[in-house]
Amino acid sequence: MSDREQTYGAIFDMDGTLLDSYHAHRKAWQDTMEELGIDYSSEEFRRHFGQRNEEIIEDIFRGLGRPVPDQSTMQEIADRKESLFRSVVVDDCSEMPGTTGLLNSLHQQGWKLAVGSSAPRANVELALDLLGLKELISTTVCGCDVERGKPEPDVFLKAAERLGLEPSQCLVVEDAPAGIEAAHRAGMPAVAIQCPYQAADLSAADRQVESFDECPEPELRTLIKEHES
Repeated sequence: MSDREQTYGAIFDMDGTLLDSYHAHRKAWQDTMEELGIDYSSEEFRRHFGQRNEEIIEDIFRGLGRPVPDQSTMQEIADRKESLFRSVVVDDCSEMPGTTGLLNSLHQQGWKLAVGSSAPRANVELALDLLGLKELISTTVCGCDVERGKPEPDVFLKAAERLGLEPSQCLVVEDAPAGIEAAHRAGMPAVAIQCPYQAADLSAADRQVESFDECPEPELRTLIKEHES
C-alpha cells in the first residue's frame, strides 16, 4: 500500500487543544465557589488548570482546612461547575490558533478525526457545535466511556478502535503532560500545543507548536511513520 493510500487518524483533546476555554473554565469555577461562600482567585485557578474536577475540589477544601465533601456532594459541585461552564462558553468561545484550518486540511487528505477528552460529553458536543467542527469529527470518546482517565491510554485506544484504525495509524494532539503520556502509552506520537495562559512542560511531545498553522499535513504523516518505525 502506498503512503497516500494509507489511512491515518488524528485524535484531539478538547479543552485547550481545539477550544480556547481557559477563561470560561475560570469563570465557571469562580462562580461555583462563590455559591459555596468560597473566594477562588485567578491565581488558584491557574495552579489547578488541567486537573480533574475531583482533584480541584479536594485541594480547595483542604486548603481552607474544611472537610473534603463526600463523593455524592463532590459530584454535585462538579456537575454545577460544568453546567455553569456551558452557559459561559456560549458567549466566550474561540478556537485555538489554526484549529479549523488544520482539521479541514486533514479531512481533505482523507484522515479520520476523533476527539478524546476527559470532559463531559455535553461539553464536547457543545464545543464542536460552537466551533462548527461536528461534520469533520467521526467519533468522540469522553471520560464516561472509559474506566481510566489520562495518563492511562484508554481514551485514545478507544478512539482509534472507533475510527477502525490501529494505534500505529494514529497521532494525538494535546495540551497537557498527562495527555502526552497517555498518547505514548497508547503507542501514538503526540503533538502538543502550548496554552497561552500557562506554561506547562510539554517537552515529552514529539512536536510542540504555538499554533496549528505550524502543523502541515505531510509533517504529521511523517510523525506517524517515524514513530511506527
